[in-house]
Amino acid sequence: MIDPLVVELSRWQFAATALFHFLFVPLTLGLTFIVAAMETVYVTTGRTIYREMAQFWGKLLLINFALGVATGLTMEFQFGTNWSFYSSFVGDIFGAPLAVEGLMAFFMESTFIGLMVFGWERLSKIQHLIVTYLVALGSNLSALWILVANGFMQAPEGAVFNPLTMRMELASFAELIFGHDAQSKFVHTSIAGYVTAAIFVCGVSAFYMLRKQHMELARRSFRMAALFGVLSAVGVITLGDALGFVGGHAQPTKLAAMEALWRTEKPPVGFNVIAIPDQQKMENAYELQIPYLLTPLVTRSLDHVIPGADTLVAQAKQRIVSGIEAVGALRALQDNPEDEAALSRFLAHEDDLGYGFLVGAYAPDQDPTVADDAAIERAARDAIPSVATIFWSFRVMVACGLLMLMFFILAVIYTLRNTVERQRWFLGASVLMLPVPWIACEAGWLVAEIGRQPWTVYEVLPTWMSVSTHSAGYMLFSLAGFLLLYSIFIVIEMFLMLRAIRQGPSSHRPTGSAGAAGETALAAPVRSAEV
Repeated sequence: MIDPLVVELSRWQFAATALFHFLFVPLTLGLTFIVAAMETVYVTTGRTIYREMAQFWGKLLLINFALGVATGLTMEFQFGTNWSFYSSFVGDIFGAPLAVEGLMAFFMESTFIGLMVFGWERLSKIQHLIVTYLVALGSNLSALWILVANGFMQAPEGAVFNPLTMRMELASFAELIFGHDAQSKFVHTSIAGYVTAAIFVCGVSAFYMLRKQHMELARRSFRMAALFGVLSAVGVITLGDALGFVGGHAQPTKLAAMEALWRTEKPPVGFNVIAIPDQQKMENAYELQIPYLLTPLVTRSLDHVIPGADTLVAQAKQRIVSGIEAVGALRALQDNPEDEAALSRFLAHEDDLGYGFLVGAYAPDQDPTVADDAAIERAARDAIPSVATIFWSFRVMVACGLLMLMFFILAVIYTLRNTVERQRWFLGASVLMLPVPWIACEAGWLVAEIGRQPWTVYEVLPTWMSVSTHSAGYMLFSLAGFLLLYSIFIVIEMFLMLRAIRQGPSSHRPTGSAGAAGETALAAPVRSAEV
């Protein structure tokens, strides 16, 4: 018997650690390429200011990278500790991209970042530039393989279920890698990291310009980040729309939750700008709607029917009944692998096996085969994830994306006119924009992961079955420990980042570059102001 409290505590712990970890990931993904772009300009022009820029932002990258690795490693331990049945059930599939990520991407990234930071005087310009690009490539390959694994959880492709071993087995590595959800999510997530880094560089550069410090570095960094950011913002919005199109077809329950769509209506359907969803009544207590807009947005047509929650719940009931048959046949096969009748019955209902597992959480003794109508009804309704959470998280993400696009458009206009440093209101706004990309990233993560519930692997393995058989007391202790540890990581990150920003780039100016060797940090603001 699995304690529902253990399931909830396991979910809270993984959610907390993943949210913490994802504070570091986007900045690393984007900052690697911004640093590489700065170093590319240095190598092609020979201007030492771009070397100074690459070294300064590279140090901030190193701090963020180190904390990201620390939080990522501890997060992955949970698959074996808190989600042992999940690890056993899909280990053949989930383990493959994680192994490739560790062997191919993580070690490449970790090895070359050391050369990037400490190899300025030991490598030639071209060699060091290649190393910097390898760091950028490694960080993005790490994201690729992690998102391939997550893409399988969102839309399982390339695997088959073996009824004799009770495990999912990898059938096609190519299908696993090139799954539509995995690839669209990788591109969307990576470019979201580029936007995050661009906002970060603009915000810190604006901070320097407000204080009249390191003006040449700040102006040039701001301009490069603004140009990088406006292209990335357009890309993240465009590809986010593509991801929504793919995800809406792969996970109609998530789409219904994102749009608070409770009833299947004749197309074209209106778009809910604002809504107050009532999960219990399966209706919106209030909604502000733009007529006819939703259907063309999510289906690219005017006549495609978007299933509402009522239709999806009805379909879930049918699949649960079929899934119960699959569970019964599976048990017969476990008792007698030679039972041809049981095998034939299982194959007839195999696609609905996950729904048979799902109803077990609500059945007596967690036995799906004895589930009554009330258990089936409850499981079917719970197939619709938390609508209010997903609806508002999605709108927060979209609002942040549009705000960042408008910010970058203004940033490009001001910086290309060489008037940005005189727009003090805009410099102040640039600093205030710093948390916005992280808010958007975290909101997007909530949409993706809560929208998958109640499944760990969509329509294959329910979350309630995936956990380890720990006690609630152990999970409370573990959750408190992780929250404390990750809070310490956040404090360390903020302390090191703020200290490096206060010190400024002058403390990292190499001997022989612009400015005398050993020039103090106190002299830098004066010289920068004169420039």
